[in-house]
Amino acid sequence: MSNPSRTKKRGPLTKTYLERAALHYLERYASSVEGLRRVLMRRVDKAAREDRCDPQEAAPWVDEVVARYAASGIVDDRTFAEGKAASLRRRGESARRIALKLREKGVDGDLIDTVLEEQDGDDSEAAEIAAACRFARRRRLGPMRAPEEREERRDRDMAALARAGFSLGIARRVLDLDDADALEDAMRGEVL
Repeated sequence: MSNPSRTKKRGPLTKTYLERAALHYLERYASSVEGLRRVLMRRVDKAAREDRCDPQEAAPWVDEVVARYAASGIVDDRTFAEGKAASLRRRGESARRIALKLREKGVDGDLIDTVLEEQDGDDSEAAEIAAACRFARRRRLGPMRAPEEREERRDRDMAALARAGFSLGIARRVLDLDDADALEDAMRGEVL
């Protein structure tokens, strides 16, 4: 049980506090410029609810801190997008899902397209097939299922791939693979 008389009273929100909070956040998490702005604005909103600051006064501090960190390269949308896209591709995420997640984080659409084009190289379809194979392996779909279950579960597997953002053609190609070995070969770009 907490004793209300023992809770520490917080002081007013300052620009220095926001700078330290931003650094602490960036030490722990990768972030886009907009993501950092949102985190700091949540701090401002909380402090305003507790009557520790005037949100009209503190909002420009957030913009200054974010602009300074972006100018110094501490927070960079391109680096964030490249790292996040590569990580999601390794997990088997589709280009559509990656673009959606990056947009949610506040990354510009043109930058997202550029990063995906650079990472996928000349053959974006091969990258998408490899990602779909990784997804199927991770979720144990299609070729990863026991042969007697494959046909009865095909529609569910197709739906799972579609919800993950893969096209119908790619989903069919992955689910039509013979077995787990063929799936592994397709992930390496050797088949299909």
